[in-house]
Amino acid sequence: MNNNYLNMVGLAYRARKCSTGEALIVKDIQAKKVKLLLIANDIAPQTKKKFIDKCNSYHVPYIEVDDRATLAQAIGKSERVAIAILDGGFANKIQSLLS
Repeated sequence: MNNNYLNMVGLAYRARKCSTGEALIVKDIQAKKVKLLLIANDIAPQTKKKFIDKCNSYHVPYIEVDDRATLAQAIGKSERVAIAILDGGFANKIQSLLS
């Protein structure tokens, strides 16, 4: 997978344009703040279904990316199963790097 998107995720995190943590991400999706959701490919099936269902009902794009360790390393935190991008510019750039 193209790892240039991880640099953008790190920049977005340092710019405070990301949210992490299952409960906070769901809350931000419901508040229509999330522009793109990055989901780890080794996430638990129930959690994955929960995120995908929320994204579909609130029309939020999502992309399944690398494993949780790689996602966490991009933002300098311990294992993260998902990262919500809250800025449209970062979301568009990350989508273009992943496509």
